[in-house]
Amino acid sequence: MIDLRSDTVTRPTRAMRQAMMDAPVGDDVFGEDPTVNKLEEYVAALLGKEAAIYCPSGTMTNQIGVYVGTGRGDEVLLHEDAHIFRYEAGAPALLSGVQVRPLPGEGGIIAPETLRAAVRPENVHFPRPKLLCLENTHNVAGGKIFPLEKFAAVAAEARGLGINVHLDGARLFNAAMATGLPAWEWCEHADTVSVCSSKGLGAPVGSLLAGDEETIREARRARKAFGGGMRQAGVIAAASLHAFEHHIERLAEDHERARKLAAGLEKSGYTVEPPETNIVLVEVGEAESFLRDLAEHGVLATPWGKSTVRMCTHLDICDEEIEAAIEAASRVAAVFTQL
Repeated sequence: MIDLRSDTVTRPTRAMRQAMMDAPVGDDVFGEDPTVNKLEEYVAALLGKEAAIYCPSGTMTNQIGVYVGTGRGDEVLLHEDAHIFRYEAGAPALLSGVQVRPLPGEGGIIAPETLRAAVRPENVHFPRPKLLCLENTHNVAGGKIFPLEKFAAVAAEARGLGINVHLDGARLFNAAMATGLPAWEWCEHADTVSVCSSKGLGAPVGSLLAGDEETIREARRARKAFGGGMRQAGVIAAASLHAFEHHIERLAEDHERARKLAAGLEKSGYTVEPPETNIVLVEVGEAESFLRDLAEHGVLATPWGKSTVRMCTHLDICDEEIEAAIEAASRVAAVFTQL
């Protein structure tokens, strides 16, 4: 099967498996795992932050970011289609006791004036706004990039209002490779940043939260409380380190294949949102039946609404599989045309 459901379905490369096998390990809760320590230092430097902490998942790093950026009863402002809001099981309320306030914005982008209008004055009736969560690239919007100038503007507005900024950068390096801008240029406008090694970078597990040293010390307490303290975690951290060291630049290949996929689907008669990174959104008429028929032709994709599907390029997809996926979708289109 050609699996275009997500860039989370990748398998570790041979070199990554070897790195895992050879990794020196220790007890990470005691701070004694040399591979984890190396990974955290490497990623902190990559993002221009003082420190970082390794966690099992992007949901955990996002939720720790929420926890350290707020207090109970505070308000978190975020896009109405943010991953933190839509796909993290209500964790801000469950784990941090905060209220989330979704804001509108085209393509996952929150404008400074939208944020400003949403912030209510200090009053006993209102929760205190304490954290703005931004996402880059934006998953629901189809891998859209949050342009640096706009990102900096809304982050500056937040800070002017006394609000912390958290960046959900699960696919931040896709944005960096697509624009040619280093990841740290977005990160300097955020207090905390979450990045994922198990999406386009191809590691089997793991995300990191970066910030200043004091914040990351508090994050270690939160990770322990949330059940994320790991022992000889160097075995998996080695895969993440290999991913950050070797797989960032190759994201450009995923982007090129996404463009080829989009062009081929358009040629087959589909309406396609032009991809900015590695996610392709396709209008198919009726998603459920399309996906069923597509799977019969050996291709998997993800429903993204009643009439839309998502296809995601990644480390395990080659040029030949892109061509095969286009051919499969063309055959499905031909059947619907005959009907």
